[in-house]
Amino acid sequence: MSTPRMTVPPLPRGPAEKPLPFVLTAGAPGEPIGGRLAADRAAIRARLREHGAVLLRGFDVGGVAGFEGVVRALSGEPLDYAERSSPRSTIQGRVYTSTDFPPAEEIFLHNENSYQADWPMALYFYCLRTPATLGATPLADTRLVRQRIDPAVCAEFVARGWLVVRNFHEGFGVPWQRAFNTDDRDEVSRYCARSGIEVEWTGSGLRTRARRDAVHRHPGTGELLWFNHVTFFHVTTLAEEVCAGLRELFDETELPTNTYYGDGGRIPDDVVAHLRDCYRSAQRRFDWQRDDVLVVDNMLAAHAREPFTGDRRIAVAMAEPYRAALAAAGATPG
Repeated sequence: MSTPRMTVPPLPRGPAEKPLPFVLTAGAPGEPIGGRLAADRAAIRARLREHGAVLLRGFDVGGVAGFEGVVRALSGEPLDYAERSSPRSTIQGRVYTSTDFPPAEEIFLHNENSYQADWPMALYFYCLRTPATLGATPLADTRLVRQRIDPAVCAEFVARGWLVVRNFHEGFGVPWQRAFNTDDRDEVSRYCARSGIEVEWTGSGLRTRARRDAVHRHPGTGELLWFNHVTFFHVTTLAEEVCAGLRELFDETELPTNTYYGDGGRIPDDVVAHLRDCYRSAQRRFDWQRDDVLVVDNMLAAHAREPFTGDRRIAVAMAEPYRAALAAAGATPG
C-alpha cells in the first residue's frame, strides 16, 4: 500500500468534537471528593461514556488512601496489574506508579492491556507531584482514531486481526517472572492457556504469541473502536536509534516485542507510521495540577506520557474487568 493513499482526513466536526477530558471542578477549593462522588456518581459515569475521560480537579482527595476510595466509589474493587509489559512499582495495595520508565522517554498512545484477553475498562490516575516541565498524560479518542485510519488499512486488520510476539530476553524489558507475577513456568503456561496465548520456552527464555482483534465494540455504548497495541508494540514506534539498535541485535523473530497481522504476516512500516499519525492527530493534552484525579474509559480513550523534568509522581489504579462488563451488557466479544 502506498503512502499517498494513507493521508489522515480532517477530524469530523459536530458532536464528535467533545472535550477530552471533560473537566469537573470542585465547587470550592478543597471540597472533599467523597461527597461529590456520592452525589454525582451517575452523572460522572455518564460524562465518562460521552467524553472518554473525566478530570476531577480542585478536590481534597485525601492522599493515596483517598484515591483508592475514589476508585471504589466509581468502579468497585481495584484490579491487580497482570501480564505486565512495562515496569511499575506498588505504592499501596493495588495502587501503582504509572510507569518507572526514565523521564526522558515518551510513552506512545495506547489502551491499557489491550493485548490481553481481558482488560480493565476503567483507569484512574492521581497526581501526587507535578512535573517541572511537560509530563502530561495525553489522550486520544479511539472512536476518532478509527475514523481517521485509511479504510483499506482498517479492513485489513479487521479481516486478519493482529499478533503480538514477546521474547523475554534477560536484560531487555520486563522479565517473564515479573510480567506474570510468578517464577513457576507451569503457572505461566496455565495462565497463557486460559488467556489464548501460545507459549514457547526457548534457550534464551520465554516467547509468547497472542492473536487479538484490532477493532472492538464498546460493551456499554455499542461504538466501534480502534483498540489494540499494534502501534505501541511495533518496533518502529520506538525511538529511531533504539529501533535500529534492536534490529541490529536481534533477528525479527527474536525482537523483545513486535506486532504482525494476525496470520503472522509482516505489517509494513509505512502502515504503522500511518497509524501513529492517526493517533497523534486525535491527541489532546492538559497540564497536571496537584491532586488531580483523571478517570479514563480504557476502551474509549488511549493515553500516553510526555517526557518530563522534575519530580513527577502519578499513581494509577485499574478497575472493571472487560469480561464482566460484557456479561452485564449481555454482549459477546468483538
